[in-house]
Amino acid sequence: MNHYSYSINSNSIKFLEKYLNEFSPTGDENKGQKIWINYISSYVEKIKTDLYGTAVGIINPNSPYKLIIEAHVDEISWYVNYITEEGIIYVSRNGGSDHQIAPSKRVLIHTEKGFVHGVFGWPAIHTRKPLEEKSPSVDNLFVDIGVSSKVEAMNMGVHIGSIITYPNNFFVMNHNYFVSKALDNKIGGFIIAEVAKMLIKNQIDLKFGLYIVNSVQEEVGLKGAKMISKTIQPNIAIVTDVTHDTSTPMIDKKIQGDIKCGLGPVIGYAPSIHKNVRELIINTAHNKQIHFQRLVSSRYTGTDTDAFAYSNKGVLSALISIPLKYMHTTVEMVHKKDVEQTVLLIFETLQFINNHQSIFID
Repeated sequence: MNHYSYSINSNSIKFLEKYLNEFSPTGDENKGQKIWINYISSYVEKIKTDLYGTAVGIINPNSPYKLIIEAHVDEISWYVNYITEEGIIYVSRNGGSDHQIAPSKRVLIHTEKGFVHGVFGWPAIHTRKPLEEKSPSVDNLFVDIGVSSKVEAMNMGVHIGSIITYPNNFFVMNHNYFVSKALDNKIGGFIIAEVAKMLIKNQIDLKFGLYIVNSVQEEVGLKGAKMISKTIQPNIAIVTDVTHDTSTPMIDKKIQGDIKCGLGPVIGYAPSIHKNVRELIINTAHNKQIHFQRLVSSRYTGTDTDAFAYSNKGVLSALISIPLKYMHTTVEMVHKKDVEQTVLLIFETLQFINNHQSIFID
């Protein structure tokens, strides 16, 4: 019996850095998606995209049995919502952007003329009265792009509906942590691409069709997953996303669960997660000595798992999550070891399924 291992190499890191640094805001994921497609194309037989930009790499496309491994490419951002006569810009969320972290952040406004640089301004502490202290909210956040009129802003290409993103770049901290914007959930896209690479490099002969799916518009209601599930009509879907590291300050473990970076992938429990697929993944982890954590989501997972599970006539679905610190900020963090162990767990799970074809029979 072959013993497999996986560690992230320098070429994989280069891909991850390029992928994370490129922008793929919800509804405009094309640039980030192109980087992902270019990387995965060496490890699949076929690439397809749908009308809204979800990308699918396929191995063994002619098999009647179809299994999806999935992540989502879109990242949270802002929209230009209103421009004052003085050229100050007010914003609206595109996904769950966190208003509390915004003040003093640099931003890029995406226009047809290129990027316009700006900052989320905030009144200086000297000018604020303690009893009238205001907290940041979508109602009072504003972007300053260094102009004095609405006309000047519009001449630079800024208009209502322009997308606003943060320019923060990827880095590795203390040799163990990947830090970046958009690890939710580009780290998932990285993981499923690395699984495809492992399958090809180890010459695994799949007896089912494997669909490596990088969905769009998860952050606004699982939209890409809903569409692509109807297109592919899979038998099984294994979704990977991020979940909260609850060891960080100010999080109640009694409510959010007991999850910590560095202790392995997180296997989910929820109504949309099918017991048989979950137990298959757990047994694989035990058999291959892959340490994992468990997390309960009471009514729904809030991930694309819910979309796949209840699509078509129902799809056998499961969720493997990566512990993440500081979700929906510009300094999201994941542990390198968790990423490596998740790649290995999905790879080994696919091998088990490959050797037990009865899983696909109703």
